This record gives sequence, structure tokens and C-alpha cells, in this order.
Amino acid sequence: MNYLFASLKKTDRPEIPRKTIYRLSIYLRCLARLKDNAVSTVSSETLAKVAGVKSTQLRKDLTYFGQFGTRGLGYDVEQLSQMIADELGTKSLQPVVLVGVGNLGLALLSYRGFEKEGFEIVAAFDIDPTRKRDKKISLEIQGMDELAAVIRGRNVRMAILTVAAAAAQEVTNTLVGCGVTGILNFAPIVLHVPEEVMVNNVNLAIELENLSYFIQD
Repeated sequence: MNYLFASLKKTDRPEIPRKTIYRLSIYLRCLARLKDNAVSTVSSETLAKVAGVKSTQLRKDLTYFGQFGTRGLGYDVEQLSQMIADELGTKSLQPVVLVGVGNLGLALLSYRGFEKEGFEIVAAFDIDPTRKRDKKISLEIQGMDELAAVIRGRNVRMAILTVAAAAAQEVTNTLVGCGVTGILNFAPIVLHVPEEVMVNNVNLAIELENLSYFIQD
């Protein structure tokens, strides 16, 4: 079965909305499950149902890749996976640094699923790297004075921030100054960054507040 996709240079594509990028990540994980179950093709209706979106929304999201060929036969799971991974920049392992090795940082460093998703935590940093920690990890914890050299030496563009709120902005300034342009922020503070730097905030308290609203009688 031959599927043809219209080729579009990345520079020719319109900017993809943030919400669409989020849904593309969901589609990629759904496609991975289909591949694990030896499914080679999938219809837009089926993929949309698995992803929890409307089929019209899914088809609209996928138009950013150009026009698909062979109508009615569904998408080639492997090919669509590769296209989305390429767009998201996860086709090859992306190096990531983690700053702040407390309990949360240790938990993230112990998680083995990042590499499967296309990310590799290549270094971890803390203001007190020699402090005794409850959990053993394979990655050496380095001091903050080594941060800049590692980021530049490994060409790192992404960082996970798990430091205290009081230190978060200062660490962010350092990361941005070293060339980091994407930060996953777990600190409960709004970070101020240049326009070209993307920050995704993970605030568990806010998420619980949202859930609290919906479970009220």
C-alpha cells in the first residue's frame, strides 16, 4: 500500500498553534500503542477516538503536514509517526539537563521513559551536589559551576527546572544565557524570559485546584 505525502519544507509551513502541538504529542503516543499492537494502518475516526478528539479536529491538525494521498485507506501508522516525530524534533534523542536534584528531581532522574519518548537527560546539577540523597541514581550530580560548560559542550537546548522558587529566576537567567531555549518549569513561579524562549509550567497545585472545581457537588 503506497501512501504519498505532499512535501513541505519546514520553513514553508505556517507556525503551528501551541494547542495543536500538544495534540500532535498525544497522536504520537497513540500511534506508538498501535505499532506495539502490530497495527499498520488506522483511519482518522479510529485515531481520533483513541486520542479523545473529534475526527475533524484530527484531520485539521494533520493538514500542517500537507495533503495526504489515497483517500479512504487510512494513515500509514509508521509513516505518520515518523512525520510527527520529525516535526516535534524527537526523531533523534534530544539532550536535556536537569537543575535541582531534590526529591522531585531525583524522581525524574529515576524515570526510564524519557529516552523512549526521544529525550535524554545528559546531566544533572544542584547547588549542593555532594549532599546525601535517599535514592541512588546512575547519573553524577554536578555543581552549578559546571552548568555552562556542559550545556555548551553538549549543545543542549532544553532544561528541566526543579529548584526552589527563590532560585528559579536566577537559574533561568543562567540557562538562557548558555543557549537554552526550552524550559520545563516545576518551580511555582512565573519566569521572565526573552520572547524566543519557551517555558512550559508544571504546577501541581493549580492542576489540583482545577480538578477540585469539577468534583464539587
